[in-house]
Amino acid sequence: MHSVELLPDEATDRAVRDVWRRLADLGLPSQATHQHPTNRPHLTLATADALPVEVHVQLRRTFAGLPVPLRLDGLLRFSGRTQVLAWAVRPDDVLLNLHRTVWRIVAEASPSGRLNPLLDPVRWVPHITLGRGRPTAWGALDAGPLVVTADASASSRGRWTEARYYDSLTRTTGCLSPGPE
Repeated sequence: MHSVELLPDEATDRAVRDVWRRLADLGLPSQATHQHPTNRPHLTLATADALPVEVHVQLRRTFAGLPVPLRLDGLLRFSGRTQVLAWAVRPDDVLLNLHRTVWRIVAEASPSGRLNPLLDPVRWVPHITLGRGRPTAWGALDAGPLVVTADASASSRGRWTEARYYDSLTRTTGCLSPGPE
């Protein structure tokens, strides 16, 4: 599976990693425990079985408008077999339009048509994952204090500065940000 992701600026990356560390220090599920070099804070826009070269070219053009504003906005919990604690991303018109464009490009190029329905623009809940675990691992956690930092304005507002793809089969990433083709 290949995913198309946005990456935050350095200050936002540090703020998210700080929350990852705080969760881990409390013995709670945290993305900090995933030590693979590709693991970093990101926002997933679309997934597909494959991303052909022509899709990469289209996506690089689409991401020519980076950077775009980023706003973190409270915590979310997603339930299921695995529960996810995430920092909500408040989508503005720029991010919503970028997401719809990426979704369309990937959907039109997907030979199997197998796209993650949770990333469909109608259902998409933009977020940055903080931790994943069994529902019992979280208990009655009040995670609010975990996201409070010394400079709340720096941690809640930032910019999406880069785009990448992640290949889950090879566990590698590649740049989709604009640059020489």
